[in-house]
Amino acid sequence: MTDKALVSIEQKQVVFYDDEITAVLVRLGNETKIYVPIRPICDFLGVSWTGQRRRIKRDIVLSEEIRSVNVTFTELSRTRQISMLCLPLDYISGFLFGINADRVKPEVKDKLIRYQRECYKVLSEAFVEGRLTADPGFDELLAGDSEAVQAYKIAAAIMKLARQQIFIEARLDTYGVQLNEHATRLELIEEQLGDTAHQVTPEQAMQISQAVKAVAHELGKRTKRNEYGGVYGELYRRYGINSYKALPKSKFEDALNWLNDWLQSLISDAPF
Repeated sequence: MTDKALVSIEQKQVVFYDDEITAVLVRLGNETKIYVPIRPICDFLGVSWTGQRRRIKRDIVLSEEIRSVNVTFTELSRTRQISMLCLPLDYISGFLFGINADRVKPEVKDKLIRYQRECYKVLSEAFVEGRLTADPGFDELLAGDSEAVQAYKIAAAIMKLARQQIFIEARLDTYGVQLNEHATRLELIEEQLGDTAHQVTPEQAMQISQAVKAVAHELGKRTKRNEYGGVYGELYRRYGINSYKALPKSKFEDALNWLNDWLQSLISDAPF
């Protein structure tokens, strides 16, 4: 492992079952490579980061691939960089399958198995769709106006919306609510395909996401369950959206205040 932290040339987040996984694109010599920070995944799974770091260092293959990468985080409108140990995307499955599902806490066993089965596929699909790619010059190509570019953008939008629709239907089924009206689904798709300028900025979306996680964390202390899906579901129903990133800018302050009030009802003094 090199001592000097690598500098990212691009950074993206992918939402996986309400966990926001960060990935960064870095340049190594004449090549570009996608890396994923490992500690946040350990936190999502409720496994010891210290123990997993020791395991990686003992592993002949993983110990040679792990790198320190500067990752950017935004908290309360402030941006800071943290050097984090990361593995290449291609080695994430190897790392995950090295965690024995029979030795973790019973309450996180199902989540670990879900990560082992699906996490790499979801990350890979997100990158192939163009949200983060190692193909040089692809963004510049997409800036063109050819028929192929337009077809690609339309297809990517439809795939993204269909995926979001699948997830929101699954969440609504969990809460005992079903989307039976075809018109409702069409309205959601039409809204997503429209002008996105009215939606919250990435920084505002991050604040909403952090607020939701804070509420879910406190709520989970009381219910002993994973409450992230429930809190996101309440947010979606309250504002008629299917993603926190689709929240209208005009509703940002109201949503943040609502989540803050919810948190204040759980703990006395923890503003976001």
